[in-house]
Amino acid sequence: PPPPLLFSSTYNFAADGFQSPSSGATLCLGTGVHGGVDWMRKLAFRYRRVKEVYNTYKNNIGGVLGSPKREEWHQLRRDMEVMTDMWLTNALKALTLINSRPNCVNVLVTTTQLIPALSKVLLYGLGAAFPIENIYSATKTGKDSCFERVVQRFGRRAVYVVVGDGAEEESAAKKKNMPFWRVSCRADLDALSHALELEYL
Repeated sequence: PPPPLLFSSTYNFAADGFQSPSSGATLCLGTGVHGGVDWMRKLAFRYRRVKEVYNTYKNNIGGVLGSPKREEWHQLRRDMEVMTDMWLTNALKALTLINSRPNCVNVLVTTTQLIPALSKVLLYGLGAAFPIENIYSATKTGKDSCFERVVQRFGRRAVYVVVGDGAEEESAAKKKNMPFWRVSCRADLDALSHALELEYL
């Protein structure tokens, strides 16, 4: 078998057969045999690098942005918090409460493609609430499939509560007999935080 690709800061991402599209957010997967051993090794290497970057900057997105973009982003986040009546702060409060409990984890299932989803999690300062292994993209497989993967990973005896605002996740939750907590306005988010504080959830 071919030797494994080892991490190297000199790895040439521009010449490994994968292309970055000039517009759009999809990853072009190159012209090699998709699923071939070499192709899979290169893809695995890229994802290991993504995981390393995510874990390095999950508590410090400013380290990626650098100055002055860091200051611009922090100001934009402050402005968004004012306009949304502290939506992000309150969401993070609920996520932190869940994370602080023994044997409890946050899992994110999104229809956003994985790399843009990871970027959003970092930009919004949610990296500490979501380990990278707990972020699933339902872009290609749908939320039903992602929920099944989560159940396979954590077990059928675990207690799950699905939080969301869409019909797709509500339907997927019902199929799995998981309670669904709709959060479509600030009052819903406040009620969720309150239920968590009182340990109803």
